[in-house]
Amino acid sequence: MRQLLLGSLRRGVPHTLRSGLLLLSLALLAVGCASQTLMPKEQAVAIDIRDRALVPHAAAIQAAIRQSGNVGALAFLDAVDGNLIVLPGDSPADAWARYATSPESGTGRVSVPAVVTFVYRADVPKAPETVTQNILQQQQAFRRSLAALETELRDADRSTERLGIVQRELAESSAATKQETERSLALVRADMQKALSSLAEELDSARKFMLQTAQLGWLNHELNVENASGIRKVAAASQELTANSARLADTMRQLSESLASQLKELANRLDTIQGLVSTVK
Repeated sequence: MRQLLLGSLRRGVPHTLRSGLLLLSLALLAVGCASQTLMPKEQAVAIDIRDRALVPHAAAIQAAIRQSGNVGALAFLDAVDGNLIVLPGDSPADAWARYATSPESGTGRVSVPAVVTFVYRADVPKAPETVTQNILQQQQAFRRSLAALETELRDADRSTERLGIVQRELAESSAATKQETERSLALVRADMQKALSSLAEELDSARKFMLQTAQLGWLNHELNVENASGIRKVAAASQELTANSARLADTMRQLSESLASQLKELANRLDTIQGLVSTVK
């Protein structure tokens, strides 16, 4: 596309349309970036883990943003040594452009991961944004292309005849980009629908599991009540058996005492009878 634009501009485009052409180019970039930021679930999970790793450094990140005076900063942990890196800027693209044009970027001392996070200043009511290094590089390259294009626009001889060709090419490219975006969105919707269906199945399984757990809890409660009732019955029977044993022991004692008394009385009678028999002889 850039070659087509440059070829047309070299042949001539009116100077008054320069700003409109740049705005259209930026719109195409925004559409292309929107489709590239869509990512699979596994990558989203990895990004979430990477974002949580930045949480302990929140105070340091905000302090660096305040000192810079910018709206926010790209924050990430160095992919090699894990050190916190903060690149201030008013947007992700601005922060990356500042870094890309700084002497630090050419030293190789900073290892940028594939995905970084743009954190806004504490007083800016915006959530952190996840940005891939690839997108930032593409935006930086696109900015350079726009700068080169602007330079050539200032030096080129623009003509009204070629403007229609450029506009048609832009319209065709925009339509193709829109179709690609719609296809990507359709795929994302399908993936989201699958994820929602899977989530619904998991929730249903969780509900069934909770219901089974509740039923088991109820059965356990019933068993505990039944066991408690059985224990009370056993305790009552034990008490009754103890009382019966006591009564039986008392009865045996009384019978033993009565038998002893009767035997003693019988012995006395036998002695008396024997005495009488001896007297009769």
